[in-house]
Amino acid sequence: MYTSEKAPAKINLTLDVLYKRSDDFHEVEMVMTTVDLADRIELYLLDRDEIMIQSENRFIPNDERNLAFRAAKLLKERFKISAGVKIIIEKQIPVAAGLAGGSSDAAATLRGLNRLWQLGISTEQLAALGAEIGSDVSFCVYNSTALAKGRGEIITELPAPPSCWVVLAKPSQGVSTQSVYQSLPLDKVEHPDTIGMVEALKNSDYDGICSRLKNVLELVTLPKHPQVQQIKQQMLQSGADAVLMSGSGPTVFGLVKHESRAVRIYNSLRGFCEEVYIVRMLGSHQTLD
Repeated sequence: MYTSEKAPAKINLTLDVLYKRSDDFHEVEMVMTTVDLADRIELYLLDRDEIMIQSENRFIPNDERNLAFRAAKLLKERFKISAGVKIIIEKQIPVAAGLAGGSSDAAATLRGLNRLWQLGISTEQLAALGAEIGSDVSFCVYNSTALAKGRGEIITELPAPPSCWVVLAKPSQGVSTQSVYQSLPLDKVEHPDTIGMVEALKNSDYDGICSRLKNVLELVTLPKHPQVQQIKQQMLQSGADAVLMSGSGPTVFGLVKHESRAVRIYNSLRGFCEEVYIVRMLGSHQTLD
């Protein structure tokens, strides 16, 4: 038996950090959505008690370091599943990019195994399980547009943004999410208008969304990684309607209404950034064709 799932990348329309919690995590408020840059997850039932990970991407671990592996292991243990699974991950989302690629793979594994193993788990239950794997997995289970609070596991679904083009650019250097959060000076944070962003989404207000894009983690990442700032400036100069870093970085995205302008931004970035993509905004539940 076999099933497959689409695992789309996420971008942050807002990312706010409120305070450091007693469990050493940070209390966050984030409005996130999905874009049409996606990994493909294929799941094959095994009659032996084993979890196998296969990927042609050399940066993908095939053991417990892989969030999809941990998702499968969690379901096996929680629901006492004796069967095994082979998980094939076809990567399109850049690794360590602030786009939740690993979290989306884990969420897709949860959704797919729920079908393959006929567990009958609700989306809410899957999201709760996802929170045990990683902070972004709950959002990725819903595979839509949402306000995420707490560590990122308290999800309120929102309407999808208006259709537009998204240009994504990932610099070559990596960014440590943990070090970015640890370095954030909470007393200097200028908080996003999260309520206004939610209202803009409800009203399908493209200009309102663009004017409210904000990520407080830029306060840390931009000074440490000048190329990220350079990409932001290049996108704006080339005609993006709004530009923001996603997650802890280093990927930057620009929102554009017209494809011709998206192509112009793409071409302007190819000179000094190898990983550049033009994709559509998704923001609502997606399945593989």
